[in-house]
Amino acid sequence: MTEPLRITFVLGHAGIYGGVRVVASLGERLRRRGHRVVIVSTPLPRPTWRTHLRRLMGRWPAPPPEIRQSYFDGLDVEHRVLDRPRPVETSDVPDADVVIATWWETAEWVAAMPPAKGAKVHFIQQFDANVGAPTDRVEATWNLPMRKIVCSPWLADLARERFCDPHAVVVPNGVDPDLFHAPPRGKQAHPTIGLMYSTHPNKGCRESLGAIAMVRRRITDLRVVAFGVENPPRHLPLPGYASYTKLPPQPTLRDLYARCDVWLCASHSEGFHLPPHEAMACRCPVVSTRVGGPMDMVVDGINGYLVDTGEEHALADRLLRVLSLDEDGWRAMSDAALRTAMEYSWDSAADLFETALRRSVP
Repeated sequence: MTEPLRITFVLGHAGIYGGVRVVASLGERLRRRGHRVVIVSTPLPRPTWRTHLRRLMGRWPAPPPEIRQSYFDGLDVEHRVLDRPRPVETSDVPDADVVIATWWETAEWVAAMPPAKGAKVHFIQQFDANVGAPTDRVEATWNLPMRKIVCSPWLADLARERFCDPHAVVVPNGVDPDLFHAPPRGKQAHPTIGLMYSTHPNKGCRESLGAIAMVRRRITDLRVVAFGVENPPRHLPLPGYASYTKLPPQPTLRDLYARCDVWLCASHSEGFHLPPHEAMACRCPVVSTRVGGPMDMVVDGINGYLVDTGEEHALADRLLRVLSLDEDGWRAMSDAALRTAMEYSWDSAADLFETALRRSVP
């Protein structure tokens, strides 16, 4: 019988972020398989006056600091939170078989740890320089002598072509069909576009709203369903025909996806974006920019459409193509979206992740 592993994940703040959700999903499944899984994370710092000013100016790059929830809440996984915001140090981490960095800064911390803390793995869910991290330090972490596990083929290509590492293992994100599902359905009574709302420039919400405004000029009874983690500020308002849910619980999130005829993503860069995948599991076609996740799953005219980043007019055109389908055509696209989503499961992701971890241990 194969011996269980002692596995440590090192995170920054374990809040309501997609990357944390991925770690929680994998960590829980690894624990169910008998592995000892420990999560070590840092608390959220108290906001400074500069942070408040940045938020007022629309420059806050992450969920508002009052968001204290975590995807580890309620999970049967050991989660150790440091007493204050600071780097995770050797003394904070148990001896283990493998220790896993989960973003660029944690890779710096893990690299400094002694062998007793485990074989060092860098689980890469984004090229963090694309979302504002310092390029020189991010690139340095990609060159560290650590096994890379990446969530999307484009990151494996980056590892090979830019950092001369052909050994990065791809573990695509999964979707939980117990959480995200919907019965067969037809088009909504009023054409409806769904999106995740965020003021972070990388999420492309301004382009999404621009495309939606173009569609509204053609479809006057258009509706919008949106969710997010913050209250929309005055500098980036949702239109009056939009309904917005802040921090929806999982069953509510499923229902939001199922109320849409098409899901819109205008992100500039993603490792493997979760909301389009979850929307597809709820039988919703996707119109997206070419970012990680959608570009791995969406096939033009079959289960949605892809366009280049920043192309508002192209987004509007593809949204209109989906919304203009007759009932049979839309149902065919909806069914295809579901079939694609079900090809990616968290159990299969955990299989690949576990295998990669075992191969990392001497």
